[in-house]
Amino acid sequence: QVQLVESGGGLVQAGGSLRLSCATSGRTFSNYAMGWFRQAPGKEREFVAAINWSGSNTYYADSVKGRFTISRDNAKNTVSLQMNSLKPEDTAVYYCVGGRSEVPGRWDYWGQGTQVTVSS
Repeated sequence: QVQLVESGGGLVQAGGSLRLSCATSGRTFSNYAMGWFRQAPGKEREFVAAINWSGSNTYYADSVKGRFTISRDNAKNTVSLQMNSLKPEDTAVYYCVGGRSEVPGRWDYWGQGTQVTVSS
């Protein structure tokens, strides 16, 4: 059974930083792309960032480009999202997602989410 467990969310002031982590189990982590989505109150879930199986390619939503960095440690089966220069509009529940292939595409596995709140 594949499991994704996020951690690192919390409350931070605008301009601050947070680092989210996602621990995975249940399959060979290094074979698959990973990513992050988020959902703000009253809004649809949206893509934030993704990384391919090796970490050599990363992808970002325009809204976070230059502020967020996704990375992975295949030896530890973890994926992280470093979030800098946070804005109130970054407030959302952040979800770790796992793909079905080496490159980002279809996301079949989802974590339970972690709340990020950015105060102005």
